[in-house]
Amino acid sequence: MLLAVLAFLGGALTIISPCILPVLPFVFARQDRSFLRGTLPLLAGMAVTFALIATLAAVGGAWAVRVNSLGRLAALVLLAVFGVALLSKAFAEWIARPFVALGNRLIERQGASDSVLPSALLGVATGFLWAPCAGPILGLILTGAAISGPSARTSLLLLAYALGAICSLALATFAGARVYRAFKSSLQATDWVRRGLGVAVLAGVVAIALGWDTGLLTRLSFASTNHVEQSLIEALHGEGANKAAGATQGAITKTSAPGAVPPVEGELPSLDGATAWLNSAPLSAQQLRGKVVLIDFWTYSCINCLRTLPYLKVWYERYKDYGFLIIGVHAPEFAFEKDEANVRRAVADLGIRYPVAIDNDYAIWRAFDNQYWPAHYFIDANGRIRGHHFGEGGYQESEELIRELLGEAGAKNLPAAGGVLKAQGIEVAPDMPDVASPETYLGYERATNFASPVALRHDRATEYRLAAALALNQWSLGGRWIVTPEFAQAATAGSEIVFRFHARDLHLVLGPSADGHPVRFRVRIDGREPGPDHGADVDEHGEGSVGAERLYQLIRQSGSIGDHTFSIQFLDAGVRAYSFTFG
Repeated sequence: MLLAVLAFLGGALTIISPCILPVLPFVFARQDRSFLRGTLPLLAGMAVTFALIATLAAVGGAWAVRVNSLGRLAALVLLAVFGVALLSKAFAEWIARPFVALGNRLIERQGASDSVLPSALLGVATGFLWAPCAGPILGLILTGAAISGPSARTSLLLLAYALGAICSLALATFAGARVYRAFKSSLQATDWVRRGLGVAVLAGVVAIALGWDTGLLTRLSFASTNHVEQSLIEALHGEGANKAAGATQGAITKTSAPGAVPPVEGELPSLDGATAWLNSAPLSAQQLRGKVVLIDFWTYSCINCLRTLPYLKVWYERYKDYGFLIIGVHAPEFAFEKDEANVRRAVADLGIRYPVAIDNDYAIWRAFDNQYWPAHYFIDANGRIRGHHFGEGGYQESEELIRELLGEAGAKNLPAAGGVLKAQGIEVAPDMPDVASPETYLGYERATNFASPVALRHDRATEYRLAAALALNQWSLGGRWIVTPEFAQAATAGSEIVFRFHARDLHLVLGPSADGHPVRFRVRIDGREPGPDHGADVDEHGEGSVGAERLYQLIRQSGSIGDHTFSIQFLDAGVRAYSFTFG
């Protein structure tokens, strides 16, 4: 319920977002009719269609993409015809003749008048075309949909978001109606208003057709609602809002106060549903009775998860002979993380020796009602959840809780806690005071801050040109790319990505070409070789290659941290780029 309220408020805020501009003319163009017969059916059609289409995006199949593309094309044609009809009365009368004839017959049969169907049809078309700026609240909903797949819950949340938007639009149309009525007394003025709306509708069609709604307008900062939305998430936090909010960031600790007995938060859910187990035969909740267990939800390309591994591996080796066990539940974020061979290779490369359950269907994830990577759940010897921790950090408190639960289970003479922890490469803790760049996705479903003279195109090869200048946290593409919902794929050799960032470390999740051939790349920072600022996966000259689908550390600065321009050029075609993370 709380998340639905949050979704509604997020939708209501779209009225002050620049991404609403292209659809405003479609809404205001029905001011010549009553609210109940004109505006309301249009807004209702828009809300329902947006919720259905956004739910389809969670399916991710080619057929879903095609339905959306064909629907958008039909909607653009319909609204373009509508715009021309507003400009020309002669054209409007010609195009309306068959509908007038049909309407006359319906009136004769039913005594009806003033059908709402044209307005509802325009609303459906608008719903196909509306692409709201994806702020934290919409991102929260879409991330949940991507993880869990399409569901009635996802559709209802998207509908709540759309209802919030149309309530704001309805208020705006009431204000617009006053202006329209002021001109209505003059026939000549009414004609000019009609033509002006026709021009505005056609301008909206052109803006959407050229991709300005998902390109240029998403980069305008004067009306960004991100800060307001994040404040709403925090204000309505409770357990519900934040649990679904930030899967890969933030740290919320829920352990007992010093000296207090850790509370019982629930029973260990079933571990059934894993598609495979690594380093162990399948384990059940009943088999774990008598052991203290840490359940770790992770995924191998998540930088936050990777940075917790040094602590998990030390705890496992330190306490495994005292009745302690860790179970890593690998819940994939990207499609390539569902490949069992990829997970096996990552587990081996990362030196993970404790059991890992591959949760490709999110069965264990849902059983815990989890919403985070990483997430740690602490289970006592009686199978009860006694604490949990989301995100990075809190390592001292977490180890103290492990030791307390082992003591309850009768463990004696435990080895000393803490000590020096030697993390290397990507596992080194982040320099949080200097991290001013957020996780950034390159697939269009969650892409933000894209900057280019060429708007981001969906699912088709496009020649992109690098932006002349980038603001902090903007990124750009150069060369020929195919941008899909989940990743951007280089269609030709020499394609580039540029990012303006502020952090010590820069990582990029990459995958090789579809045939598995490695892809060579060259990294630059502010136009020069990285030298001592190179990451673990490149040399001092910035040379490296993509041989597997995983997270690559490309930059680790050794000096003072400031704003820098990162660029990576791929010397071979076919690479897949998923997301940037920083540390």
